[in-house]
Amino acid sequence: MKVLKYKGYVGSVEVSTEDNCLFGQVLFIEPLINYEGQTVADLSEVFNEAVDDYLLDCEEQGIEPAKPCKGSFNARTGPELHQAAAI
Repeated sequence: MKVLKYKGYVGSVEVSTEDNCLFGQVLFIEPLINYEGQTVADLSEVFNEAVDDYLLDCEEQGIEPAKPCKGSFNARTGPELHQAAAI
């Protein structure tokens, strides 16, 4: 699976042949955050912007941002190992 990574967040990379574009979503968190671009460079840039916008929105609303892969499932691990296992 190809993914994008930024500030501890992971985003999917998908291809739409119908729309002739790339798209994805931030994985392992609620709310749903989508993004799309025409090239891999575009997709990476809009993914980073989507994460930054989400973090800014959380800050402005005074809420804690969701953290992907908090590091717990039936066996406890650190966040990085949890995220790697999920990917």
